[in-house]
Amino acid sequence: MSTVTRPDSAATEGRGARGVPVLGLTVLYDAQCSLCSFLRDWLGKQPQLVPLRFVAAGSDEARGRFPELDHSVTLEEITVVGDGGQVYRGSAAWVVCLWALREHRPLAHRLSTPSGARLARGAMLAAAKWRANQKAGAGSAYYGADGWVYHPRSGWTYNAPGCASGTCSTR
Repeated sequence: MSTVTRPDSAATEGRGARGVPVLGLTVLYDAQCSLCSFLRDWLGKQPQLVPLRFVAAGSDEARGRFPELDHSVTLEEITVVGDGGQVYRGSAAWVVCLWALREHRPLAHRLSTPSGARLARGAMLAAAKWRANQKAGAGSAYYGADGWVYHPRSGWTYNAPGCASGTCSTR
């Protein structure tokens, strides 16, 4: 896995992309995933310091523009390609997307620290779990062991563990 602060070294060294400034980013997203499409729309509406382009992962356009990528992997986790050949995957890809946004660059810098990287990785794992449930046709709620429940139609709710009825004492 790539680090949060650097592009995927195996993918960039062969093209001499290390140290090349990033002037534009292409976000490869799963067009069949509602979460991915929502995030694509959200990213596209934000004021950008670095232009973001969006291409459906695994599409003919993606394969034509980036023939060296494993396109089955791009469908499994977010992949961002810099105009200088940099390749970011997973949480590093999400952080570089935030870095490209005017109002979210400070957050990207915080997420590039060791403790921030753990937070970004946790968010990516939660998103991956949600996507896996959607792909499996579950379409149902996600239940966390900590009491948090996500219902696709109504959002997040909290039921304290051991309090399934939701009427537990608060003492």
